[in-house]
Amino acid sequence: MMKPLKWLARTTVFLLVLLAGPALIAACSSQPGQSWRDADRSSAGIAPLPGETEEAIVQVYGARAYSWRGNFAVHTWIATKERGASTYEVHDVTGWGNQKVRSRAGEPDTAWYGNPPMLLADIRGTKAEAAITNIRTAIDVYPFPNEYKAWPGPNSNTFVSWVIRQVPELDVALPNIAIGKDYLPDGVFAKTPSGSGYQFSLNGYFGLMASIREGVELNILGLNLGVDPLTLAVKLPGIGRLGLRDPWMDRSTLQQVPAVEQVAEAN
Repeated sequence: MMKPLKWLARTTVFLLVLLAGPALIAACSSQPGQSWRDADRSSAGIAPLPGETEEAIVQVYGARAYSWRGNFAVHTWIATKERGASTYEVHDVTGWGNQKVRSRAGEPDTAWYGNPPMLLADIRGTKAEAAITNIRTAIDVYPFPNEYKAWPGPNSNTFVSWVIRQVPELDVALPNIAIGKDYLPDGVFAKTPSGSGYQFSLNGYFGLMASIREGVELNILGLNLGVDPLTLAVKLPGIGRLGLRDPWMDRSTLQQVPAVEQVAEAN
């Protein structure tokens, strides 16, 4: 009887170290934040200028969340530009205001209150045109338009994850530190956001994911740890992904590879 109990205790301690250790390291290494009024919201120069690019564009971005939340999680959003349009439209969810879902004209690649953005997906041309139509439809039927809860959801990452699932053109793998992405509106089982696997989740508190794009992730109290064999990476709470290959896109298809690489390295 003692051996199973010892095994359970050791396993529990091991999981707690994996979950809490990296998160504490991230928290201890962070710098004190400044007021949101003074925080950087400038463009990172990743997205093509709309006046110089005729084709339709869809991009997905992520950046460390504002203030102490950035020690553990990222904020994600979607930017779209129709063919021939002179501006981008940015779609995301925030915790302030009665209407949580926002779709507004603006620069797609701004810093998120002092934290630089990272490009997670870049779609161009006719595929982007189809995606924009489907993105608008998905936003209109998002099940939590007036709800926001930073943990475990629904939040900004729940919104982006929902839209990605509804849009066939968006086979995007969100970072494991996108807390809220595993909050499933339609039940406990669903396809992963990339559509290349499946996941089980109990309201975002506990769950398991397995897919080709995302790899394997274990969710405990909203903190995800896992492995991604295809990109030779491990995923740690708070720290994020540590690997040798880019899990989100083929950079050879991007027009601004140096800018994307610099932003990714800055994160």
